[in-house]
Amino acid sequence: MAPTPQRADANQSVENLAPVLTSEGFGLLESLPADAAMTEDAALATNLALRKAGHDPEVVTAVVHQARLRALAGMKFGPFAEHMMLTRAGLEQATRMSVAALHAQRFVKAGFKRVADLGCGLGADAMAMATLELDVTAVELDETTAAAATVNLMPWPNARVVQGDATEFDLEGFDAVWLDPARRTTSTSGTSRVFDPEAFSPPLSYVESLSNAGLPVGVKLGPGIPHESIPEDCEAQWVSVEGSVTEVALWFGPLARPGVKRAALVLSADGAAELTSEKHDDVPAEPEISEIRDYLYEPDGAVIRAGLVREAMFLVGGHLLDPHIAYFTAETAEQTPFARAYKVLDVMPYNIKSLKRWVKDNGIGVLDIKKRGVDVTPEELRKILLAGSGRKAKGKATLILTRIGDWRVAINVEPV
Repeated sequence: MAPTPQRADANQSVENLAPVLTSEGFGLLESLPADAAMTEDAALATNLALRKAGHDPEVVTAVVHQARLRALAGMKFGPFAEHMMLTRAGLEQATRMSVAALHAQRFVKAGFKRVADLGCGLGADAMAMATLELDVTAVELDETTAAAATVNLMPWPNARVVQGDATEFDLEGFDAVWLDPARRTTSTSGTSRVFDPEAFSPPLSYVESLSNAGLPVGVKLGPGIPHESIPEDCEAQWVSVEGSVTEVALWFGPLARPGVKRAALVLSADGAAELTSEKHDDVPAEPEISEIRDYLYEPDGAVIRAGLVREAMFLVGGHLLDPHIAYFTAETAEQTPFARAYKVLDVMPYNIKSLKRWVKDNGIGVLDIKKRGVDVTPEELRKILLAGSGRKAKGKATLILTRIGDWRVAINVEPV
């Protein structure tokens, strides 16, 4: 029998929040400097120092673990992380605050006031909703994670946490529902992802049942979910943050935008940009294929996941190299938030012996390798190609490995 997805860490002795929530533990945690566990070495040094000072070893272990998680959480939660309670698995699945704010805005724009956050995890989405003055009830099955969410939501009087099964929670009186199903299993070796939507907790079929019952619903899922698993009566929005694809959110009923079935939202330091399609799954005409031109474009991951590569390609006047490969090519370098442009310097057959000679002849010591449609591990290939380059090699290069029909090529490029 497959294990049930949950947000508890495998090492329960470390994830035990009880020692941290005592007056001694909480006071000790809050007294630590911000850099006390910024690295593993710093965390070890802090642990040893606190034990030497006479603090209880169990309290010290739990406190330093929390401090380490807070340091890791800064990227997702910003300054909020400095005072949050966390679990490792909960942090891995938690929504970034910038994205959680966008989720909350959907409910506000739709005119809803009272939202149930089912499977709230550490409470990031509930925090964002409460900040926008929504009345939110956060429900979490795992007892440890629910305790962490309770602490995290304490600053907001319009938010509360209920520990229990999301599928059994009474939704009477709520305007809308948000879900972030658990998509990880826990074992003695740690946590691992679950990919079957019906193995999520709660499963995708439960989400659909809420929508079918007339409730406006939003749900966060892993970005790798197959398109065929996505219900046709919703909007699917893939989101990337600084080049990393973080999620796909499905929106049902009034939470879905009219005329949008698929969307790729790209968030970066330059702001937000979005591509959309009014169709659930396009069946495009046979695309025009081109030879490699002066510039090669690598679409953002959200664009690829959403199946909107052609839309991004048309914006720069590009052409596909192969109908099954996401790279496209163009005569000019156009600025676009939806793809990264590279200047093509050289095109070579993909031959390891020839590439090793090329690396050595050009004195390359630093090599970045990207690939699509080629069965190779970039890290392993890099070791092979650099093995004979010599210690004095200082040159840098970027290789893009791909397939054009039956032809495998290595393209030497320079980022624009």
